[in-house]
Amino acid sequence: MEYPAEVKNRLRRIEGQVRGVLGMMENERGCQDVITQLTAVRSAVDRVLMYIVGANMERCIRREVDEGTPADDVIRQAIEALMRSR
Repeated sequence: MEYPAEVKNRLRRIEGQVRGVLGMMENERGCQDVITQLTAVRSAVDRVLMYIVGANMERCIRREVDEGTPADDVIRQAIEALMRSR
């Protein structure tokens, strides 16, 4: 799967956020500040994950249906993949 530059850039920003959280911990910032930043990191990772799952799922569903896999099976597999991603 080819990943767009936007997704890669978002992951680089997340990487910077994680380094920032480590810096906050090393500087003994309050736990509320750390929790706030970790929540932002988790949210950003979730958005990237959902993009990748969604894009991959669309491509896979189209391919499987084109190959003759019953739509019910493809939908069930897609739901299972979404559940595993959470």
